[in-house]
Amino acid sequence: MEDFRNVEKIDAHMHMWEDFDTLFAEQAIRDNFRLVNVSVYTSPTRSPQLQDDFSLRIIPSFEGRVYFITTFSIEGFHLPGWAEKCIAYLEKTIASGAIGVKVWKNVGMELRDKDGNFVMIDHAAFKPIVEFLTDRKVPLLGHLGEPKNTWLPLEQMTVQGDRDYFGENPEYHMYLHPEYPDYDQQIAARDRLLEENPDLIFIGAHLGSLEWNVDELAKRLDKYPNLAVDLAERISHLQHQAVSDWQRVHDFLIAYQDRILYGTDLRSSASDILAKGLQTKSEIMTHAHEIWLRHWRFFVTDETMQVPKVTGTFKGMKLPRTVVDKIYRTNALRWYERLT
Repeated sequence: MEDFRNVEKIDAHMHMWEDFDTLFAEQAIRDNFRLVNVSVYTSPTRSPQLQDDFSLRIIPSFEGRVYFITTFSIEGFHLPGWAEKCIAYLEKTIASGAIGVKVWKNVGMELRDKDGNFVMIDHAAFKPIVEFLTDRKVPLLGHLGEPKNTWLPLEQMTVQGDRDYFGENPEYHMYLHPEYPDYDQQIAARDRLLEENPDLIFIGAHLGSLEWNVDELAKRLDKYPNLAVDLAERISHLQHQAVSDWQRVHDFLIAYQDRILYGTDLRSSASDILAKGLQTKSEIMTHAHEIWLRHWRFFVTDETMQVPKVTGTFKGMKLPRTVVDKIYRTNALRWYERLT
């Protein structure tokens, strides 16, 4: 534990969208983190350019500490020239410093074609974008599908974080929407993308939406050598599995130590912070510090732990220092080559 602030670390998946959010970057300096700020296309009002411009504006103030991943809009998806327009934007943004490109769950869960059918990530319309990224060796960070929990009633979900999120966001609680593509369809579409594009560098956000079972995730890592995953907002799922089968989780982390990137999905927008009852600068920065420190305790010690999102107790993983360094730093540097 005493090494926490001495070790260089990277949170490879978090979100800052407004000036208020940079408090987390200030805490990152204290805790020896670099941050990867991820742009996400969720709506026309928070455009990719608006988010990317924010990152480019704050990066000089946190030189060497903040990097960013861009995204592309699905506005005008049905119009001629949409893919070419996206590629032109990505080309410009990558040249300005973006280290990767994000695609979000609205592909597969919201976007529909002209006939009203859901559009999945293996749709032909995305092929030019995927080929552009493959040719440029730019990683695609994919949040495709959702935790398997979202196809269950709230009371049957395995971790509190999912119960909270899907209770607050019923539009993504798929148990309430049986007309949407199911979990297996979401995963199959992502797997077809990897199958058809073996040279694409792909980072599966949130443990690749296979958070519920490390064995299922291992099968994909074995099958797709250009696949890595980040831990953003899914560490609690590893902890849940560790309650009943610590060894399996530990062995997974050891076996795939080169394919796992630390990330939190930390969101510091003013509305999120106020919802948590955090108001002062000190409280907000402490919130980030406590999350980072709790995760560090899980990976580096064998202490018996209890955490807010998991029912039951479990032991920390007590990973070797070399493995911790890969998960927390060198894997991000290797998979995101533009992160220097």
